Amino acid sequence: MTHDDDAARASHAPSSPDSGGGDDAGQGGRRSLRDRVRGARRPEIDVAPLDPEQAPPEPIALFLTWLDDAVEAGVAQPHAMTLSTASTASGPTARTLLLKEVDDAFWFTTSSLSPKGRQIADDPRVALTLSWSDLGRQVRVLGDALPGPRDVSEDDFRARHPDSRAVAIAMPQSTEIPGAEQADAALDEARRRLDDEPDLVPDDWTAYRVAPVSVEFWQGTTGRDQVRLRYDRVGDGWRRASLWP
Repeated sequence: MTHDDDAARASHAPSSPDSGGGDDAGQGGRRSLRDRVRGARRPEIDVAPLDPEQAPPEPIALFLTWLDDAVEAGVAQPHAMTLSTASTASGPTARTLLLKEVDDAFWFTTSSLSPKGRQIADDPRVALTLSWSDLGRQVRVLGDALPGPRDVSEDDFRARHPDSRAVAIAMPQSTEIPGAEQADAALDEARRRLDDEPDLVPDDWTAYRVAPVSVEFWQGTTGRDQVRLRYDRVGDGWRRASLWP
């Protein structure tokens, strides 16, 4: 849309949240976002409340408890998380991937030549976000993403499904697909290569570890309040603080 489309832009502008009008609010009968989601299912929170006074002294223990709660509650892919990165060239970017391990750090794997890998090389500061909406819970992690030991990267790649390994070496991640035939040919060649070299691990496959400097736990309630607890790294320990919602 260009600056010459003012009239068209005005005719498609959403109504103000305070304009009233229900489902017919806005010009042309367009419903507001508030109207669209009014009937959406709300989470029925049935988990232990977050009591900052009773929280453990460090965040990893609480995170693992919450992860176990999500698994027991049947949350689909409870280890799915949003990785946010940024660089001077591309600005901020976010995508969802899987948390691979938790010890004193949060681990994920990817190609160091992928867009996120190149952004991390430019600026290792990242944000991780895990959200379990059915439980009314969210965890935010800040820290630097740094490559872990090479053997961890190799073990992770070899443990992946054969199809996943073939995809990883067929073409560089996030490159444009030239066409279906070329893509199929590249994937077939990758499978043949893996058959010939079953222990193959590409040099760019990297396990990154994010040693947290800040971890925030967000707990919704059955009302409209939330409980927020943040851990900040101070030396070798952690400082806890309750945050106003």
